[in-house]
Amino acid sequence: MIIERPSSARGHVQAGWLDSRHTFSFGGYYDPAWMGFGPLRVINEDRVDGGAGFPPHRHANMEILSYVISGELAHKDSSGGGGVIGAGELQWMSAGHGVEHSEYNGSATASVHFLQIWIQPSRLNHEPAYAQRAAIAADARGWTLLASPDGRDGSLPVRQDAIVRDVRLDRGETAEHPLDPSRLYWMQVVVGSISANGRQLQAGDALGFQDESGPLRLEGIGEGRADVLLFDLTH
Repeated sequence: MIIERPSSARGHVQAGWLDSRHTFSFGGYYDPAWMGFGPLRVINEDRVDGGAGFPPHRHANMEILSYVISGELAHKDSSGGGGVIGAGELQWMSAGHGVEHSEYNGSATASVHFLQIWIQPSRLNHEPAYAQRAAIAADARGWTLLASPDGRDGSLPVRQDAIVRDVRLDRGETAEHPLDPSRLYWMQVVVGSISANGRQLQAGDALGFQDESGPLRLEGIGEGRADVLLFDLTH
């Protein structure tokens, strides 16, 4: 089964300094048909005005990834984690048994555009943890491993049987990834336009794959370089 989630169908929250599109139910946006996908619980596409952000607040028992599309995101948390995350960089915070954190725009004037991603952990009440991953090289080709259960190959060590990969595609460039029917896959178009097994998708569009086998075939079809995230998840 292939599940389509067009960008235009997502929840939309606009509150002064924040413009947010919610792939799954979150905060004031609730849709019982979209509560998550396996352990993937949240994908919010956030745009935050310069000088603004999310003041200190608390989370527990959630793996939280922040992927910066443009601008800078400043993070601080009660476990001692902190830093400024630039475009193309990935931040991981494991809330564990409880952590307080804040996320602010790293610039006083320019907006920041990023994805906030939540993955439910495989067990509860870990010690909180934090790490960052550098941006993918501009000339990178093929799939890049961003997060994995064991932190292999420089990926971030999420506490779940979940693998996050990224691929960048110029017009006419292609990439494939095998689909295992025993796994769940969620593909999120971050930037640009692609064809995915014949479906044309734009930034913000997504596909979910359940009980699917065979290759996932992607091709860049836009004028600029496309950026795609693929979540490989346990049921």
